[in-house]
Amino acid sequence: MIAPESLAPAEAASVMPRAHAGARDPEALAKLARDLGPGPFAAVILFVSPEADRTALEAGLPTAFPGVTVIGCTTAGEISPEGYSEGEIVAVALPRSSFAVDCLGIDLGTLDGQELIGRLIRARAGLARLHPGWEDEFAFVMVDGLSIREDELTGALGPGLGPVPLFGGSAGDGTRFSQTFVLQDGQFRQGWAVLMLVRTACKVRVFSLNHLTPTDRRMVVTGADPARRVVHQINAEPAAQEYARLLGKDPAQLTTFTFAAHPVVVRIGGSHHVRAIQRMADNGDLVFFSAIDEGLVLTLAEPQDMAVHLDRVLTGLSEGGEPAAILACDCILRRMEAMENQKFGAVSALLKRHGVVGFSTYGEQLNSMHVNQTMTGVAIYPPKGPA
Repeated sequence: MIAPESLAPAEAASVMPRAHAGARDPEALAKLARDLGPGPFAAVILFVSPEADRTALEAGLPTAFPGVTVIGCTTAGEISPEGYSEGEIVAVALPRSSFAVDCLGIDLGTLDGQELIGRLIRARAGLARLHPGWEDEFAFVMVDGLSIREDELTGALGPGLGPVPLFGGSAGDGTRFSQTFVLQDGQFRQGWAVLMLVRTACKVRVFSLNHLTPTDRRMVVTGADPARRVVHQINAEPAAQEYARLLGKDPAQLTTFTFAAHPVVVRIGGSHHVRAIQRMADNGDLVFFSAIDEGLVLTLAEPQDMAVHLDRVLTGLSEGGEPAAILACDCILRRMEAMENQKFGAVSALLKRHGVVGFSTYGEQLNSMHVNQTMTGVAIYPPKGPA
């Protein structure tokens, strides 16, 4: 049993070392390597601001982290040890003393579900042979956030992962939505995903949270282009016009902040999941962050107090013992909503207090689903004992 009292900072940092540096700093990689410590590490994960010089990072990785598996992605904002941040590179490390990993690169342009299942089964078996005494597992995925392939990817991963819980995030590009990259084998790639299978001596708990409550206002998608995640019509009316009418707004008033504050959800398997709107097209279509189709019933949702809800859920992760660290993927729309509602400072302070690090995403993955406007993550507790 893990003691319920707060962990000392040194003990928490030893479970999952973390560091951050300015993305434009030419010495960023050297600083990150120094602050993470000597290791040895099973893997290092980098959450990279789009302001960074990716070519310089690719050239510097072999020197900064020789012999270490390094993966990462570009972000829509970072979560550093100090809370929400911008223009940084955040690094986290998984020490070999408590973690074993196997990272699988996935070309989204040639995604083959059956081949992927085989790779996943072999990777899981390999980690189990190496550390039969370590019983906890999780999978972490980062995927090109503009690929429009996340739903297909998560659907393909599920059969091969079996009982292993999966979480992850879609790479970002600030608020530009222009180009997103995933880092593996020393190269930033588009149209790519990397899945990290983790076996650990630590107790872990994968979680997902959102602060949204469904209302009784519903609408039906009556015209859509599912391949592009575009909705043309809602309730047989132009999509943006009908969405705005239900909100009591003029379509000209619709902004990214409106979509963040008034998301829509769908009911799947007894639970509601967000289908977040990315933007309004010039012709009045609505472009979504995740899968959409004709006939889908959408329900407007209203937010609870984000800071109060976040504190309650993160505090709940300490029942029976406090996490040493939390690695999280937090939707860009949550970040925008916090800014719009003057909750940014409060949410950032909570992330710092609860030891959350990670990045803001263009979407999140949870088991076999691609979701939006959530935070997904893993709480990592101190090791249970020798392997």
